[in-house]
Amino acid sequence: MIHLDESIFFWINGLAGKVSPIDTLMILLAGDIFIPILLIFSLIAIWFIGHDQIRREKNQRAVLCVLLSEGIANLVIYIINHSENAYSRLRPYETYPSQVNLLMHPSADPTFPSNMAAVCFVVAFGIWTANRKLGLFLIIPCILIGFARIYVGIHYPIDIIGGIALAVVSTGAAYLLLKHLDFLPSWFIKKMRSLYLA
Repeated sequence: MIHLDESIFFWINGLAGKVSPIDTLMILLAGDIFIPILLIFSLIAIWFIGHDQIRREKNQRAVLCVLLSEGIANLVIYIINHSENAYSRLRPYETYPSQVNLLMHPSADPTFPSNMAAVCFVVAFGIWTANRKLGLFLIIPCILIGFARIYVGIHYPIDIIGGIALAVVSTGAAYLLLKHLDFLPSWFIKKMRSLYLA
C-alpha cells in the first residue's frame, strides 16, 4: 500500500517544476488562504440564501452541521497527532529530500491525516446534507486542494484520503448528533433570527 502511495505521489509531484504558471496555480490552490477563504464565504452565503424560510433554515442547519463537524475533525486530528501510539510518517520531502519537488514552505504538522483535506471536505459534505447539488459543487475545490498539496510535495495521497475519510465520519457524527439534539439548532437559529442574523 505504501509503495503504491509513494508511486502515485512521485507521478503527481513529478509534474511540478516544469511549467511555471501551473506551479504558481498549484501553490495558490495548495495554500492555507485561497480555497479555505472561498469555502468560508460559501458558508456565509449559504447561511443567508433560500427561496423561503424552510429552505433557508435547512441551509442554516447544514452550516451548523459543518461547524460541529469541523470541531469533531480537529479534535480527532489533535488526539491522533498527540497520542503516544500515533501513526507517524515523515512528509515526502523529509523522507526523500533530493527527489521531491517541494514548491511550498515545509510544514511542522504531522502528515497523516491531512488536516486541510479534512477541514475542506467537511464543508462540502456538511452542505451536502441539505443541498446535494451545492455540496457536490463544493467538492470540486476540495479535490483541487488535495491534488495541489500532493503536487507541491507536502502530502502523500493516503494523507488526503485519510483527511477525506475523517471528514465523512465527522460529518456523519455531527449530523446524527444535531438530529438527536434538534432543540439546539432550532434554538440557535431562532435566536439568530431575533437578532436579524438568520
